[in-house]
Amino acid sequence: MLPYPQVGDPAHRARVPRDREHDYTDEMAHKRQAFVAEQTGAGLDHVGRYSIDPALLPGNIENFTGVAQVPLGLAGPLTLRGEHARGDFFVPMATTEGTLVASYNRGMRVIAECGGARTTVVDDHMQRAPAFMFDDALAAREFGRWVEENTDGIRAAAEATTRSGRLTYIGQHQIGPLRYLRVNYTTGDAAGQNMTGKATLAACEWIRENHPDHPRYVLSGAIDTDKKHSQINMLMTRGKRVVAEVTIPDEVLRRLTGVSTRQLFEYRQIGMAGAFMSGAAYNGAHAANGLTAMFIATGQDAANVAESHSGVTYTQLLENGDYYWSTTLTSLIVATYGGGTGLPTQRECLEVLGCYGRDKVHKFAEICAGVVLAGDISLTSAILAGDWVTSHDALGRNR
Repeated sequence: MLPYPQVGDPAHRARVPRDREHDYTDEMAHKRQAFVAEQTGAGLDHVGRYSIDPALLPGNIENFTGVAQVPLGLAGPLTLRGEHARGDFFVPMATTEGTLVASYNRGMRVIAECGGARTTVVDDHMQRAPAFMFDDALAAREFGRWVEENTDGIRAAAEATTRSGRLTYIGQHQIGPLRYLRVNYTTGDAAGQNMTGKATLAACEWIRENHPDHPRYVLSGAIDTDKKHSQINMLMTRGKRVVAEVTIPDEVLRRLTGVSTRQLFEYRQIGMAGAFMSGAAYNGAHAANGLTAMFIATGQDAANVAESHSGVTYTQLLENGDYYWSTTLTSLIVATYGGGTGLPTQRECLEVLGCYGRDKVHKFAEICAGVVLAGDISLTSAILAGDWVTSHDALGRNR
């Protein structure tokens, strides 16, 4: 047995090796790998093999020890006729789930044979939501009026902290003596959570200094619902609100999936009722699958899938038998600049999509929505055609 540290004994607490001055080096990574072997007995032969220069990683990770290699597959072409994403795209997807890439690939073929999906970003907001505390409800209400009258000063204080963030409006909500401000921004090509946090802190300090009561506040009163699904985000948008839509001829669907458009529409009623009954965050088939695979491949914050996968599927069976299908992602949080997007493998994947760098985030958001639509088409058809279990049996097991 290895001598594990005694729980609760600070004198025997093992500490992960760190170097305050030169922590992002191969030497320190190797020391931490040796530490893991000493403490746990586990070897890190694969974790320790990487092509990344550790010097690139400050701001992305602490205690760098190696890499978690996730298999990467390519799906496509995904044909889009969007405002920002136009043409055929080959989509990198990082996953360990067999059948995932094949399923999305099939949905993309259906979309291509329909002439492509239409995509558009219809709204764009990132929030921080401080809460201000007063002695009574009347004082909190009057504070809300003061905020409306002094929005220009609040905006100037917030925007002084950022080059690309812009304060668009301040929503207000009151509970008892608490006044919640949901401060909305556009954030350029960054996801913007840190940007809006810094900007809102400056705004709150300006409010506290200039309001006659100098009120107390907390920077997040939790109605920004960072990395948590919420109904307020579905209604009022967090990140990008983006729509992908396609009209599928019955002949195309039958030929490629073995399912008719009438079967699809009948199942939509069943799925809508089930999603409503269960309180699901998404009433389509599986937005989180494709988004997670894309997020890992392109350096997005994977935890943002908690918000980003929420959305609404809306469909119609048209009089001629064609099937209109739209997917609206209400809270898609993505970036093409900053964060993990600039790391070597993640940057390469964004470059495959033509989405790395500035002025590309709306294009990337439209591609994300198109991918979700493709995945929903394929999985829903597989359920109806009886291919769901057999496809996993064929592609989704390690024998």
